[in-house]
Order: sequence, then C-alpha cells, then structure tokens
Amino acid sequence: MFIEPLLRALADPTRLRMMRLLAHMELAVGELAQVLGQSQPRVSRHIRILCDAGLAKRRKEGSWVFLNSAIGEGRSDPLAGAAGQLLAVAELADPDFAARCSDDRRHLAAIRAARETTAASYFARHAEQWDTLRALHSDDGAVEDALLNAIGADRLGSVLDVGTGTGRIAELIAASAQHVTAFDKSPEMLRVARARLQHLPGERVALAQGDFSALPFADAAFDTVLFHQVLHYAQEPEAVLAEAARVTRAGGRIAIADFAAHEHEDLRRLHAHARLGFGEAQMAALLNHAGFDPAPARALPGSELTVMIWTGIRRAPSATGNVRPLRKAAS
Repeated sequence: MFIEPLLRALADPTRLRMMRLLAHMELAVGELAQVLGQSQPRVSRHIRILCDAGLAKRRKEGSWVFLNSAIGEGRSDPLAGAAGQLLAVAELADPDFAARCSDDRRHLAAIRAARETTAASYFARHAEQWDTLRALHSDDGAVEDALLNAIGADRLGSVLDVGTGTGRIAELIAASAQHVTAFDKSPEMLRVARARLQHLPGERVALAQGDFSALPFADAAFDTVLFHQVLHYAQEPEAVLAEAARVTRAGGRIAIADFAAHEHEDLRRLHAHARLGFGEAQMAALLNHAGFDPAPARALPGSELTVMIWTGIRRAPSATGNVRPLRKAAS
C-alpha cells in the first residue's frame, strides 16, 4: 500500500466515520448514506477513495452494492491496520469524534432493527408454505444436529454454506469455523440471513450471492462445503457437486442434508423442487464422480419424507483427473 492514498482517505471526517461504522458491520451503500445523512452519489465518491486506499472493499449482491472493512486479521496491509487502530484510539481520546461515532451507531442500530423487521415479514409471508413442508419430514433440530455431528465441529476450517437461506446453519457453525461464507442465489434470502448473522464479527462471516452451478470462488478455497436442503433445487446436481469439488481442498469434506427419493410430485409445483430426493446409490455415485470418497449415509425418517445426511472426503484432484459432469441422474 502507498502512503499517499491512505493519507488522502484519512483527510476527510466523513470517511473516518465510515471506517468506524464498517468496523462494526457490513453496510449497503444506501444504508451508509442513511446513517451519514448524505446523498448516495456523495457517499459513493467516499467509498471509491476508501477502496483505492485499501481501507474498504465492495461486494455486489444482486442490484445492491455492499461495503465492508478491509481491515482485519490476515486481511489488511500493515498501514491499513495501523490506520484502523489509530481511529479506535481516537474515538477513546477525542470526545467530539466519540460523540459523532456514538450517534452513527445509534442510527446503525435502527438499520439493524429494520433488517430484522424485513426478515420477520418474509417469514410471515412464507410461514404456512414452510410449515406444510416441515410436517412431512423429521424435526428441523434433529436434522441440524445430525448434519453438525456428521461434519465434526472441531475441524471445520473455512466453510462454504451453499444455499444458506435464512443463515441458520451458518449461525450454528460460526463459533467453530475459522470463517463461514453464507452463499445463496436469492438476494431476498440473503437479506434475511444478514439480519440473523449481523451480530457476528464481520471478519468471521461473509455473505455472497450467485448460482451454485457456477460458484464465484477460487479452486480449493474451502475446507468444508455444506448443502442443507438445497440440492433438490438443482436441475443438474452432478454439475453442482462438480463445482463443490472444485472449491474444496484435498482432504476437505462435503456434507449434504436432503430428502431420500420420494414420490411427492406436488413438491415440484408447490415448492419448485427440481428433484424428488436422491437414492443412496445415486448420491454415492454423484459424490464419487465429482471427486469425493462417500461415507455411509444416515437416515432421519419423518412422517412422509426421510431426510438423509450424506458426507464425503475430497480426493486430491490429481486422483480424479478431469471430471466431466454426469449428464443423466435419476430423480
């Protein structure tokens, strides 16, 4: 990092306030504008300067752009880290700056409350639909416990939670993982997840938006990859698992909680399921072809649907060769 962009970024009181806000949580550009009482174009100019100085990072999620601090363990340049420490000390030593930061955090609390209200509204709109589906299978808590037991909370490392939905699984594992990336295709679901996860340290949890058939992550980026009740939405689960294998380090693990094969055709119409569950042999073949050594599955029978927990260990890529996705797999 060069000193001149850093000093230029620190030369404006609004940017100092922004840095203190981002030290607490990730914020959308519009949310920052709301807290600061400034126009969005003006805030965007400040964001560009902070990003150019290496003090902040942008992240796009659908039509929204989020900003988070680039200062954190193992993530920042020493100069940026020093700047963050300086501002923390300044808030303790400068009463006027401390008062302004305190006011900003009160506005930030209102944003957090608004996020939670939005999440509650989403649940209210979909509660009946989800309750109908839940009645068919085993208790959510039992499924969550079985999934967590299957992956072992003592060696999660860096985790990718594919189809995070409400962020429930990401929240459960955050304390045990080195880092959790909560990933979902739906910006609305990510807003729900953000409300759930906003109390966690920003350097431990990240949210990302995209398609699970084309994961926007580098090869071998994660130690653990999770799919909790999401693979049945895949038109081509073999392609999705090939992507999961690509981003999993050799020796890393995959865990999938999903339905055993069933004949509830109404789930296609009512819940947009692309697959009516998976057979044990079918899933073992899918995992093996993707580059995982599958382990014995666990069944959790419900009133009409059985939830299965499938796990596997990532083989070294050299042992799998160039894997081509299977094009046909029975639903």
